[in-house]
Amino acid sequence: MSITSNSLPEIPSKRYFTIGEVSELCDVKPHVLRYWEQEFDMLKPVKRRGNRRYYQQQDVLLVRKIRHLLYREGYTISGARTQLETTPHNEEARPRGNSLDESSLRRVIAELEDITASLKS
Repeated sequence: MSITSNSLPEIPSKRYFTIGEVSELCDVKPHVLRYWEQEFDMLKPVKRRGNRRYYQQQDVLLVRKIRHLLYREGYTISGARTQLETTPHNEEARPRGNSLDESSLRRVIAELEDITASLKS
């Protein structure tokens, strides 16, 4: 899934998203998304006929990262912009410390199964 919160819906696997879809996926109003496009150079949705915006998967992840920095971490717009510019682009867009790799997840599941088995006996 994405970065910010378990309360945000999973991002569907499709190529393009409308501004309304991104608004719902990221819990951000469309006018805020348009404002962020002006403030964050890296947020550039594809514009097609009638100047309609079409966001791609990486744009949705970026919006969630911006939302996290502004609303959860308390950054200002310029602080969030600086943070995004200094963060390597290949880094996963999720807060540190909140993710488990597959092997860690398997260990946790195994431990929980052991605890469940010992509680049943």
